This record gives sequence, C-alpha cells and structure tokens, in this order.
Amino acid sequence: MIRRLAVLPHPPLLVPELVGGAVDETEPVRAACVAAARDLADSSPRWVVIAGDPSGRRTLGPDISGTFRGYGVDVPVALSAVESTSDPDLPLPALVAGWLRAVGGAMTVRVELVDPDLPPGDCFAIGEDLAEEPAVGFLVLGTGSHRHGEASVGRPDDRAGPFDDGVRAALSTADPAALRALDPVLAAELGADGRAAWQVLAGLAEATGPWRCARSELLVPYGVGYHVAVWETGA
Repeated sequence: MIRRLAVLPHPPLLVPELVGGAVDETEPVRAACVAAARDLADSSPRWVVIAGDPSGRRTLGPDISGTFRGYGVDVPVALSAVESTSDPDLPLPALVAGWLRAVGGAMTVRVELVDPDLPPGDCFAIGEDLAEEPAVGFLVLGTGSHRHGEASVGRPDDRAGPFDDGVRAALSTADPAALRALDPVLAAELGADGRAAWQVLAGLAEATGPWRCARSELLVPYGVGYHVAVWETGA
C-alpha cells in the first residue's frame, strides 16, 4: 500500500557543493526538501520517482550511479545503497533523486521519466499504471515557473504568480483534479517543467486516494517557483 508521497523540485542548487558561496542563501529550499525526503524514507525505504526529462519515457533502475560533474563539481550519487553501475549521462532528475535518497535515508530509487511535453491525458494514464506499485514511496520532481519577477531566470511574466499559486493550492488540498486541469501550453510558456510530473501524480492519486496534505510550501528564490509538499493517505 502506498502511504506517503512527496513533491519536490530538482534544481542543482540543492547540492551544497554546487552553489559555492550561496549555501546560506539556498538553505531554505534545501532544508525543506531534505525534511520531506526524510518523511518519505520513514514511510518506505523504496522509492519510485516521477520526473520530466527531454529524453522521454524511460525507466532508470536502482542499480545506477552518476555524478554532478557536468554541473561543476564531481559529487557522486547512486540510486541504491548497494553496488551500482556508473552512468556518465544520468539526467538531472535522476542525479537529484540519488542525492535525496542518500540524505533522506532511503535504500533504493527507481526513476520513471516522462516527456515534459506529454499531453495531460497520457500523463494521467501513466499515473494510473504506477498506482499498481506495492509498498513504495513516490517522489514527484519538478519545478514551477521561472518567470517570477525581475530576478527571474526567464523573462518576467505576470502570469507566473497566479500559476504557481494554483499549483500550491492543488498540492495543499491534495486535489488531483486541479493538477489534471493545469494548462500544458501555459505551463510551457512559463517554463514550469513540473507540469507533466504533476499530472502523472494526478492519475496516481485518483487511483489510490483519498489523500491529505501533511505539508505544503512554495519558495521562490531567484525567481523560480519551487514546490515542496508531502501527502499521506486518508481523508
């Protein structure tokens, strides 16, 4: 039975070695994510991760390791606590999943990648299929808009605030219907790469609910929306 799931961002800034002198500045996001990862590991030492990646639909098993070398520092990570095979091209969501596994205290991680542009209905169907997983913790990785204000990575867009407020409302009320209703065109225009993963979550949640939100938070450092939420089964 699936008892708990977590929704987190997956920026490289979570890893202290990658941010240099900005460790203190990025600590609120890191602390929130580590706390949620530990909550998830307390529920299950085996995780299934859902994330979007341009490589498209594929599964990365727990017997793989990699490194953040491509992001500036050789920080090794693994998807399992046991011996693994190195993959120099492990995508960012898998690298962050491996890092969160270690700091959270989980044993194994299997990563399910989807195309960030996958239509909502297809995302929902994948979530329904994943609902058959027995006794695992689900970790859903993705970020909100990167167009919040003048400090944003992308061009500022007044729609970014309402969009991420809507995502936070859906997460804080454990509302899969609201996640399913997210507009993929608007999400793409706002640079919200978490849309597809959140809509996979919608399919999973509707098939396994009811759920309740134990915690939900939206942080916006550097103009990027980072959602952190933990859901638990129960009305």
